[in-house]
Amino acid sequence: MPDQLRRDVRLLGEMLGTVLAESGGQDLLDDVERLRRAVIGAREGTVEGKEITELVASWPLERAKQVARAFTVYFHLVNLAEEHHRMRALRERDDAAKPQRESLAAAVHSIREDAGPERLRELIAGMEFHPVLTAHPTEARRRAVSTAIQRISAQLERLHAAHPGSGAEAEARRRLLEEIDLLWRTSQLRYTKMDPLDEVRTAMAAFDETIFTVIPEVYRSLDRALDPEGCGRRPALAKAFVRYGSWIGGDRDGNPFVTHEVTREGITIQSEHVLRALENACERIGRTHTEYTGLTPPSAELRAALSSARAAYPRLMQEIIKRSPNEPHRQLLLLAAERLRATRLRNADLGYPNPEAFLADLRTVQESLAAAGAVRQAYGELQNLIWQAETFGFHLAELEIRQHSAVHAAALKEIRAGGELSERTEEVLATLRVVAWIQERFGVEACRRYIVSFTQSADDIAAVYELAEHAMPPGKAPILDVIPLFETGADLDAAPQVLDGMLRLPAVQRRLEQTGRRMEVMLGYSDSAKDVGPVSATLRLYDAQARLAEWAREHDIKLTLFHGRGGALGRGGGPANRAVLAQAPGSVDGRFKVTEQGEVIFARYGQRAIAHRHIEQVGHAVLMASTESVQRRAAEAAARFRGMADRIAEAAHAAYRALVDTEGFAEWFSRVSPLEELSELRLGSRPARRSAARGLDDLRAIPWVFAWTQTRVNLPGWYGLGSGLAAVDDLEALHTAYKEWPLFASLLDNAEMSLAKTDRVIAERYLALGGRPELTEQVLAEYDRTRELVLKVTRHTRLLENRRVLSRAVDLRNPYVDALSHLQLRALEALRTGEADRLSEEDRNHLERLLLLSVNGVAAGLQNTG
Repeated sequence: MPDQLRRDVRLLGEMLGTVLAESGGQDLLDDVERLRRAVIGAREGTVEGKEITELVASWPLERAKQVARAFTVYFHLVNLAEEHHRMRALRERDDAAKPQRESLAAAVHSIREDAGPERLRELIAGMEFHPVLTAHPTEARRRAVSTAIQRISAQLERLHAAHPGSGAEAEARRRLLEEIDLLWRTSQLRYTKMDPLDEVRTAMAAFDETIFTVIPEVYRSLDRALDPEGCGRRPALAKAFVRYGSWIGGDRDGNPFVTHEVTREGITIQSEHVLRALENACERIGRTHTEYTGLTPPSAELRAALSSARAAYPRLMQEIIKRSPNEPHRQLLLLAAERLRATRLRNADLGYPNPEAFLADLRTVQESLAAAGAVRQAYGELQNLIWQAETFGFHLAELEIRQHSAVHAAALKEIRAGGELSERTEEVLATLRVVAWIQERFGVEACRRYIVSFTQSADDIAAVYELAEHAMPPGKAPILDVIPLFETGADLDAAPQVLDGMLRLPAVQRRLEQTGRRMEVMLGYSDSAKDVGPVSATLRLYDAQARLAEWAREHDIKLTLFHGRGGALGRGGGPANRAVLAQAPGSVDGRFKVTEQGEVIFARYGQRAIAHRHIEQVGHAVLMASTESVQRRAAEAAARFRGMADRIAEAAHAAYRALVDTEGFAEWFSRVSPLEELSELRLGSRPARRSAARGLDDLRAIPWVFAWTQTRVNLPGWYGLGSGLAAVDDLEALHTAYKEWPLFASLLDNAEMSLAKTDRVIAERYLALGGRPELTEQVLAEYDRTRELVLKVTRHTRLLENRRVLSRAVDLRNPYVDALSHLQLRALEALRTGEADRLSEEDRNHLERLLLLSVNGVAAGLQNTG
C-alpha cells in the first residue's frame, strides 16, 4: 500500500477508535478489536471460523449492532481514503507534455498519428456520450451519511494542505475528529422509504457539486489536446459532446409511485437547479467582464442588443448601466443573468423563451470581444458558460419515460372497447399529456424519448404513438422517439425483425425524416443476465449489437445503442471504458449511451477529479472504438474465436439453467440470503418485484444481484463460466482469445473481480441455511471450477494479479467484510432456523436491525449493491 494511503487509513482508523472509546467505552473498542484481529487471523490461517462464530454469538444483540456500525463507518472512511489517494495519483500523473493513458488527449494523439487529422476532425465532430442517471437507485447510504462523508473529505483535504506542526494542522485534526464523531452518531439506516422526488433531489446533489463544473473542464481538456497553443485564444475546436439524461421521475415500469404528477415535478426540480447554476455562473462571469469601451469597443450586434434591451426593460437596464458604465459586454451578461433569474421565477415578460435565446446573447458577447481583439476573454470563462448552456439547456437532463409494453396493450384495449377507463389507463394518457406540457415549457429536447420495456414486436411501439393521439386533441400530440428495449435472450435474438416492423410504421418514418434517419435501440443487461446467465448474456448482447449495426448499415440508419448496464458486474457493470472497447465493431460509431445507476452515480460523480477522469476515459474509448484499426482487430478476433465462444456459451448456459431451474430454487435462494429483508433498507421507491408473484422471473435484477453479493457468493458475476471454459479442451487457444479479443478479456476480467470478492468459507455457511446440501455442493463445485480455469486461462497465479490497485482495495477490505458477514450470519441463522419461532418481538427487532446494519456495511465494504 502506498505510504500516503497507509497513513490516511491509519489516521482515520485511529480517530474512529477514539470516537468508539469515547462513545461506547473502552470495552466497545476492545470488542471491535477482538473481532478485527480474529478475522485477520482467519485469513492468515491462525484462527478457526468456529472461534469467530462463538465470539459474535457471545455478545448481546445491542453490542453486536454497535460492532456492525463500527465496521460500516470504518468502510466509509477507508473508501474516502482511497478516493483521496486516487485524486492524488491523478494529479501526479497530470503532465501536459505527455498525454495520460486513456485520456482524450491520448485518443487525439493516437488517432492523429494513425488515421490523420481529417479523420480525427470527423470523429470529434460526431462524438456523443449520453449518460443516463436512472431511477431505482442502489445507493445503500443515506443522504445524511453521504453528506457527513463529504464533510470529512473536506477536512482531510485541509489536513493534507496544512503545514506539519502548524495551528492549521491542529485545527484540521480537531475538525476531522468532530466530523467522524458525527458520522458515528448518524443513523446508517433510513427510517422512511424514499419517494421518487427524493430520488430526483439526491441526483441533483451530484449535478450541483460536481457535474456542472466538471463538464467545461473536460471540454477544455479536449480543446487543448486538439490545439495546445491556440486553446483559449480562438474559437473552440471541442464541441459539447456530453448530454445527460434521466429516468428518475420518468421510469414507471413496475413502480406505481412514479405518476404523471411526479414526472412534472421532477423536470421542474431539474430546471430549477440548472437555471440557478447558469444564473450564478453568468452573474459571476459578467462581473469580471469590465472591458472599457475605449479599449474594447462593442460590435454593432452587441450595441443593437443593448438598445433593444433598453427599450424592452428600461428600469432594469438603467440600474445595470449605472453599475457598469462604459462596460457594454458586462451589461449584456448581467442582463442575461437577470433574465435567467426571471426564467427560473417564471416571469415571462423578462425571462428567456428557450436556451437558444440565452446562447444567442452569449455568442453576441463572445463575437464582439473577439472582434475587438479580446480573444482571451472571448474564449476563456465565457466559452465555459457556453459549453454548459449547450450541454444542459434549461432542463439539465432529458427526462425519459419508460413503461412496460403490457401496460400499453391493456390501455389500448380499453380505449378501443369504449366505456369508462381504468385508473391505470388514465395514468398512461396523463403521462403523455405531461410530456406534451414539458415540450411546450422546456422544448422538445427536454422529454421526447419513450422507452418500451419488454418490446416483442413493432405493435408495442405503434401502441405508444396511438396512445399519444388519444391523449391529446388532434394535431397536438407530443413529438416522441419511441425506443424498443430488448431484455431477455429471446427478445435480443428477435430484435432485427422487430426493427423491420418499426420501419413500416408511419410515425417512425416521419421521425426518421425529421432526425436525419437517427434511431435508438436499448439493450437490457440486467434481465438478460438473470435470464440466461452472465456468459451467455455477454455473448448474446455482443451478437445483438453486431446484427443491429449491420441492420443499420443496410437500412441507412444512424443507430445509437443504449446500454442498460447496472453498477454490479452481474448486471453488466465494470469499467465503462473497457466495456466500450469490447463492443461489437461498428456498433459504437462515435456514440455511446449508457445508464449510470445508484452507487455508480456517486462513485463516478462524487468528486470532481474522479468525475473528470471518468468522462475522459469514456470519451477516449468512444473515439478509439470508432477507429478503423481498432474495429478491424476486434472483428478479426471475433471471427477467429467465435466458434470457441459458442461452445463456452452453450455449456455455461446449460450449467446456469440447471441451477436456477431446480425445483424449489427460488425458495432456497430466499432462505440462504437476506433477499426478503432488503426492501426494509428503503433504498429507493421502486418495489423489488414487478408483481406479487414470488418466483425468480418476477424478481428484479437489482435485488437478485444485491442478495448474492451479501452472501459473499457473487453468483451472478461468474456462475457457469467454469463449465463453459471446461467445454473447450485447449488452454492455449483460450489464453490467446483472452489476449486478443477485448470482449473475452472483459468477460474474464469481470468474472475475476467477482471471484476475488467471493469468500468460499463464509459462502458455504450462507448456502447451508437453505437445507439443500445438493444445491450447496453444485454452487461450490462451479465456483472451484471457475476459479481454477480463470486463473489458468489468464495465467495469473492469484486473482487480480494484473490489477494492482483493485487487488489492493479488495485485499484491504476482505477481512473487515468477513467481520460483518459473521455478524449478519448470526442474525440470519436465528431468523431462518427453528429458533425464529421462539424469539420475542424485541429480539426479533434487534436481529432484523443487526441484519440490515450488516447489509449496509457489506455494501460499503464491497462497494457493490445491485
